[in-house]
Amino acid sequence: MITVKDRQFKSYINRASIQTEVDRIGRELMVSYSDKSPFFLGVLNGSFMFFSDLMKEFSAPCEIGFVKAASYAGMESTGVVKFHEAGKLPLKNRDVIIIEDIVDTGNTLDALIDFLKKYEPRSVAICTLLFKKEAYKQSHPIDYVCFEVENKFLVGYGLDYDGYGRNIPEVYILNE
Repeated sequence: MITVKDRQFKSYINRASIQTEVDRIGRELMVSYSDKSPFFLGVLNGSFMFFSDLMKEFSAPCEIGFVKAASYAGMESTGVVKFHEAGKLPLKNRDVIIIEDIVDTGNTLDALIDFLKKYEPRSVAICTLLFKKEAYKQSHPIDYVCFEVENKFLVGYGLDYDGYGRNIPEVYILNE
């Protein structure tokens, strides 16, 4: 059990399990994209740990970039998604792989795909550490998933609770 701010969380996915799945997804991405010079687009802040570990498994030529998405206040989604590019995004006619920490309703992802259309990518694929299939309300396929998880509040390995807990090296679930 750990405490993040004013809430208790219990262990949910350990480091070894995370690394096993990151390795698996890295191999799958190598098979699909090693000859395509893809552009990996990390969604900040949450994807930073997963993104870093995943890029260590992709040994072919690629470029990386980041976009910051904001839609949460505390433990609730505001329903409004805003994006800020971290530098130039040379995506025209490129195969883009969006790297997410978690996909739940898919609202952020849907907004991001619309946002990326102005860059005219050749293709867009979605890779996520965690997928709340039960909560997903969009139609975009989620191409690469490490873990399908419960529709509960999670923290750690990049995920936060009101800005705290991102540095925890495992995933924890709210103890209700």
